[in-house]
Amino acid sequence: MRHSIAQIIEGKPLVYVGPDDPVRTVAKRMAEKNIGAVAVLDQDTLVGIFTERDLMIRVIASEQNPDKTRVSTVMTTQIVAADPNDSINECIQKMQQLGCRHLPVVDGGRLIGMLSLRDLLKEDADEQKEKVDFLSELVTYSADYES
Repeated sequence: MRHSIAQIIEGKPLVYVGPDDPVRTVAKRMAEKNIGAVAVLDQDTLVGIFTERDLMIRVIASEQNPDKTRVSTVMTTQIVAADPNDSINECIQKMQQLGCRHLPVVDGGRLIGMLSLRDLLKEDADEQKEKVDFLSELVTYSADYES
């Protein structure tokens, strides 16, 4: 059974931060929620995404003070989003093209969730397992026909 992107993110808490939040606060929130990326919203508008990679490259490696650095100055602002009607393969292709592991899911300009590569791979693996189980059952329980 193929799930839509909307079904994959359904029920998952939407975690977001504000652009003026200090990096350390955001990093702690990400650690508490065990997530690798967080949406950055200004009012209700998605203005960026802050990822573990942003933290490593733009804060730690460039020796920025995480207590004084605002997330808006180190977040990724060139955002490519998933649509809730996109297929798993479309989202994986977007991630491959961007070299990223997270996509915000936007519906009508409104952020409705965050999708990780792990979510997509798990869903794809579940679909493949269903196919294997079906074929295995078909082979095991179907009548043999002599030619």
